[in-house]
Amino acid sequence: MKFISFGLLSMFLVSFLIACCSSPSTKTSEEKEVFTLAFGSCNRQQLDQPLWEPIIDDNPDVWAWLGDNIYADTPDMQEMAADYTMQFNQPDYQNLRKSTQVVGIWDDHDYGINDGGKFFSQKDSSQQLLLDFLEVPASSPRRTRKGTYTAHTFGVEEQQVKLFLLDTRYHRDTLTKENGHYIPNREGTILGEAQWKWLEKELENSEAAINLIASSIQVIPEEHRFEKWANFPQERKKLLDLIHNNAPKNTVLLSGDRHISEISRMSLANGDPLYEITSSGLTHAYTAYSGEPNQYRIGKVIHQLHYGLLHINWQDQLMNFQIKGAGGVPLLEQEIAF
Repeated sequence: MKFISFGLLSMFLVSFLIACCSSPSTKTSEEKEVFTLAFGSCNRQQLDQPLWEPIIDDNPDVWAWLGDNIYADTPDMQEMAADYTMQFNQPDYQNLRKSTQVVGIWDDHDYGINDGGKFFSQKDSSQQLLLDFLEVPASSPRRTRKGTYTAHTFGVEEQQVKLFLLDTRYHRDTLTKENGHYIPNREGTILGEAQWKWLEKELENSEAAINLIASSIQVIPEEHRFEKWANFPQERKKLLDLIHNNAPKNTVLLSGDRHISEISRMSLANGDPLYEITSSGLTHAYTAYSGEPNQYRIGKVIHQLHYGLLHINWQDQLMNFQIKGAGGVPLLEQEIAF
């Protein structure tokens, strides 16, 4: 039986009233020279949320949750629903929703279990609560799909941006630790067979000028001891080979999870550069950070509250990524021509 809490019903009533009583501006990339995407992760619903105001001031077309949208860590779906309701009703987040399209994916803490994978007993119910929070229609394929992965295309013709949202939890095989470090799983999967087939087809068929692949956990970095694609080395290689072989135009990776921000860059097999922008720390960051290796890192590491922002300037054919902190102050920047 599908679980619907009183809190979620209240959440939807609030959403309905806002939709009826307000007239949000419609922003489409064909009307603008610049398309703007804001993104971030690691948002504890009980903490102060000072970044929504500068995010709103940046006037994004789309806000993308990259995971840990709430911190639930519970098999109790009534408790999780209450956590989502608290976040949904946060006043500044409500203001964002009035003018900005919201999309997203989960990570472990909103999945329901820290560092969790495919054996989490409540993953199907948890999936429905995430989709409720994101206001995904009942008719959406995500409602019946095993896993929350999806893709969104924004804009038209030569100004299309395609955002792939990968589910790194629902099908992910088990990891074990030794002396505080994950032991590489050389046989297991992160995405699962069905999601891999979906991703390959979506990449092959993409006609977008910009292709953004969002993973809740980092793809490029290999050396740190936390969750990452490199804990499944064959899966990481498979993803990088898929990007290389399908050659979707202007592919950039987005990730969260780490409570830091950094930019990584590597070379694909054909020599083309591949960038990854990590943005993680909307309400709490790794303030005790004292350094860690990342052979692919360019620039500095940000370990204070922040969010990510992408401006795509169609006329200048330039992607401008920024990591911005309190008050919208730029902390890190990367330009990528296309």
